[in-house]
Amino acid sequence: MLPETALDTIVRPNIKALTPYRCARDDYSKGVLLDANENAFGSAVHREGQWHRYPDPVHDRIRDRYAALRGVKGTQVVLGNGSDEPIDLLQRVFCTPASDAILVCPPTYGMYSVCAQVNDLAVVQVPLNVHPGHPDHFQLNVPEILKALDNKEGPRVRLVYLCSPGNPTGEALRLSDIQALLDANREVIYVIDEAYIDFLQSREEDGGRGSGVRFIREGHPNVVVLQTLSKGFGLAGIRLGLAMASEPLIQYLLNAKYPYNIAGPTADIAHDALAPEALDGMRNGVSKLLEQRELLVNRLRDMSSQGIGRFLGGRDANFILVEVLSRDSSGPDPARALAIYTWMAERSQIVVRYRGSLPQCLGALRITVGTPEEMEECCARLSQALTLSDEELRA
Repeated sequence: MLPETALDTIVRPNIKALTPYRCARDDYSKGVLLDANENAFGSAVHREGQWHRYPDPVHDRIRDRYAALRGVKGTQVVLGNGSDEPIDLLQRVFCTPASDAILVCPPTYGMYSVCAQVNDLAVVQVPLNVHPGHPDHFQLNVPEILKALDNKEGPRVRLVYLCSPGNPTGEALRLSDIQALLDANREVIYVIDEAYIDFLQSREEDGGRGSGVRFIREGHPNVVVLQTLSKGFGLAGIRLGLAMASEPLIQYLLNAKYPYNIAGPTADIAHDALAPEALDGMRNGVSKLLEQRELLVNRLRDMSSQGIGRFLGGRDANFILVEVLSRDSSGPDPARALAIYTWMAERSQIVVRYRGSLPQCLGALRITVGTPEEMEECCARLSQALTLSDEELRA
């Protein structure tokens, strides 16, 4: 395990020396507030709430509730505008533009690389292992990751993004592989993106599958876990993500984030969503979704004779990644998959996601699990599309 002081050698020197901006609400939030140049006559939109006032800059009440849910301390949590804000913020805190790099393991979430390009960082790619039907499929290539971290010729890798469960793979990473990376004691930050964690049914076999929050509880100073209320909680519209890490690392993020990054209405909804009765509702909703996921898998299997191929990923998220085959079933057919995707969206208003251009996802469609009615319509239209000729799909 790296010592806590290792953070001081990874963080950018200017961030380490930063005196954070102190906003008015950092000092006082009650009383006759004439300190923040707000409009004392209220907002132009007359709705319940003090929307003419700036919100809490850190939202301790939400941090504490979320920390209790995940088994950490409130001081080990920071809120973000979705998970994308901490993805970007971590790069600005730990990576020097035009000098440092991030490492990603494709196929994976595209925003890691987009943020890196915005921040003028190199992107080192170490693809996931690809062995369809084998336990190593879409798992980390630990030796190659360590080799990339030890490479002295290119830019220094400061952040390693590990998406688990993966997007678009739907496969959770082995905790034993992440432990192996941590045991190697490289001076990097491991960012475990767990947007889909609420759909994962934890298991101990084959290296273990579960949340990387355990590494934070164990005291690893160089682990960040990203989660969100967008998926399992069904609150994508409020844009509320969270980062969990050691207290010193969280403090660096608090120092560098924008003062009022979480809007008041978002904060109120998030706080309510973390109440005990709301958590029961969330878990009930996830349970129903998992039932629909299995029904979707069975329906797709029934289309194998029509041209549905292998399930490329796992079943640890709220979607399925599946191949579309050529008409003679000789292999995946990206052109046919793209044509079916387009026909379904434009002719049937059933919108899935074409992922066939991503590494190791040739000819793949990613289908999000919906309601029973949505799944029935989706499967019916997909089955219909599979019977159409190329000309009919383009018509």
